[in-house]
Amino acid sequence: MNLKACIPLGTFLLASALFACHQAAPKEEQQQSAATVALQAPYSQVFYDSLQVTMQAYYQLSAAFVKADSTAATAAGAALKQHVDSLPVHTLQMDSSHLGNITGITGSISAELTGLAGEAGLEGKRASFQMVSDMLFDLLKSTGLKGQTIYHQYCPMAFEDKGAYWLSDKAEIQNPYFGHKMLSCGETRDTLIYK
Repeated sequence: MNLKACIPLGTFLLASALFACHQAAPKEEQQQSAATVALQAPYSQVFYDSLQVTMQAYYQLSAAFVKADSTAATAAGAALKQHVDSLPVHTLQMDSSHLGNITGITGSISAELTGLAGEAGLEGKRASFQMVSDMLFDLLKSTGLKGQTIYHQYCPMAFEDKGAYWLSDKAEIQNPYFGHKMLSCGETRDTLIYK
């Protein structure tokens, strides 16, 4: 192949690559803007009022772990269990399969909170907290929480570098797995914004 033929071919390939990069940018921008769009929370206000109180109890439990206060964590876990047990899931108007899934999640959260109360040490309680956090996130993704923003945060070093998630109503990191030892260790992995 001679040099005169290679130059136009090289120019064409360079132009194609630049065009492809410019085409990809709007898709990335669309994905980023889609991530900040408010999600729907379509169920009754009665349910959301109860779920909001439940989340406040969860945030108190998280705060007890941030302070490494085992006694406060036990008390906050008991309060959270009471609120989870009284969630009015019967007000959710959805198909029976979906409702069964929600009921299963709330039952599992309640059982894990019973386990949390039975744990003697702070690390055992934190392991139960991790399970509660994961299940509560699944519940929130299924039902939403009208008018609220939930930050799904992650600590990669928790549980001997296995990593663990928790939920927060603030973007600021307050790590419940290490408390004051590594208070700001972690990152927000997901944000759920409901209207």
